[in-house]
Amino acid sequence: MSATTLSPSTVTTIKVDADPRIGLRDHVRHTSALVRRNLLWIKQDPESMFDAVLMPVVFTLLFVYVFGGSIGQSLGGGQDAYVQYVIPGMVAMMSMNIAQGVGTGFNEDFNKGIMDRFRALPIGRASVLIAKISVELLRLLVATTILMIVALLVGFDITNWAGLFGAIGLTVLFGSGIMWIFLVLGVTMKNAQSVQAMGFLVMMPLQFGSSIFAPTQSMPGWLQNFTKYNPMSGLADAARGLMVGGPVAHGLWVTLAWTAGLTVVMAPVAIRKFTKKS
Repeated sequence: MSATTLSPSTVTTIKVDADPRIGLRDHVRHTSALVRRNLLWIKQDPESMFDAVLMPVVFTLLFVYVFGGSIGQSLGGGQDAYVQYVIPGMVAMMSMNIAQGVGTGFNEDFNKGIMDRFRALPIGRASVLIAKISVELLRLLVATTILMIVALLVGFDITNWAGLFGAIGLTVLFGSGIMWIFLVLGVTMKNAQSVQAMGFLVMMPLQFGSSIFAPTQSMPGWLQNFTKYNPMSGLADAARGLMVGGPVAHGLWVTLAWTAGLTVVMAPVAIRKFTKKS
């Protein structure tokens, strides 16, 4: 880490390393300050919220009014039946769509030189990553709130409010786990476009090879086996069971297992790569 101090006659570059003995209280303080910094950045650049605000509206209207009639008939109830089916799945989908933003935003921070400002500060490197995830989880809550408002407008019937909040909580939990993947991509890829392209390669199979948008019974056998342990199917099925009724156990344990696995494996990788790069 380098910091520059000016004197009347010289400019000296010195080495400053983050104190490895930073305690939990200082980590919390650093994280809080960085969360505030990231929120102020969003306030100054409100366009950065367009994906969280517009994506739930566009996806809900698109899938309900384009696919709702045909898929709803296979569910035995038409468009109204499809609304009850797809909205919990879209709640799950928000976790991955918002998670991609953490990688592109993190990469842009490096390329714009924002991370250079942290190099001279004796702060815990994990605090930078945790603050980024915390703000993205807030954006996820905003996106989910807008999604549910649109869902009510297109006819979604909330019969279990406790289940709704449980599904949102599970989505936030899974989002916090999968964001570590995109943080790793944000640190390792050269630019935001590369992060976005790699993110789509991760997102598309998981989202469309799942039970988010349509039942899996008509899929080929090999794809059904994939969807059975696909974390997006697990999250969608658990959210569906909590919100509108149905089995929850399998989807719940699949989601929790993936969340724990991603956090345990990818969080140390992200912190190590970030520390090495910064």
